[in-house]
Amino acid sequence: MTPYAADRSLKGKLRRRLAKLTHRDPARLKLDRPTVSFTFDDVPASAIHNAAPILEERGARGSWYVCAGLFGQDGHMGRFADAGEVGGLIERGHEVGCHTYKHIDCARAHEDDLIADVERNDDILRSLGAEPTHFAFPYGELSSRAKGVLGDRYGSLRGVQSGIVRNGGDRNQLPSVGVQGPTGEAEGHAWLSKLAHSGGWLILFTHDVREGHSPFGCTPGALVRLADSALNRGFAIRTVSDVLAA
Repeated sequence: MTPYAADRSLKGKLRRRLAKLTHRDPARLKLDRPTVSFTFDDVPASAIHNAAPILEERGARGSWYVCAGLFGQDGHMGRFADAGEVGGLIERGHEVGCHTYKHIDCARAHEDDLIADVERNDDILRSLGAEPTHFAFPYGELSSRAKGVLGDRYGSLRGVQSGIVRNGGDRNQLPSVGVQGPTGEAEGHAWLSKLAHSGGWLILFTHDVREGHSPFGCTPGALVRLADSALNRGFAIRTVSDVLAA
């Protein structure tokens, strides 16, 4: 997978603005305390080998949005996990959701191509033992059409616009905060502080988890500090499916 640049044209900006206003589906949250979900996109093998144990050691699990079409490939975020590694995640109780098969731009894809792509991905994930009931948009790119198509298939659709999920928030465009690049950890801590002040549900996301990570990843140490900060504040760490099932 090669680095991607989002559509910065006026048309792209208008498409994103329209998408926020359409196909909304209110999330009904029942939270007894501020809650954090750690999510991982694509998924690089380093995230499985370095991040999953960090969460498991703290009695928590993560949500992993997987593109089966990337299995075993090398890319700018390192090697992507293979089917066996993703199957191991599932066996250890982590959630595995859909991120499309080919890591496509859902805003630009034809409806039939989008449906065929996610169905192919979900079939593979189910063969590994997953039940991919939640979805994250690759690149965070979406359109009103994509929200309508995918909102009927999944329990939630996650974007990449920063924010905290409130009761009644749009489950078809859940906000999330990127823990990635040189300022990613600081950004994560800043949003944990906001969560402590206002309550709600904070979704964090990243990609590769390793020393010398890509601009889209973080170090294992950063993840340790963020998870410990959440627990020390008395927050719950839960998967996306656990939060919405409640």
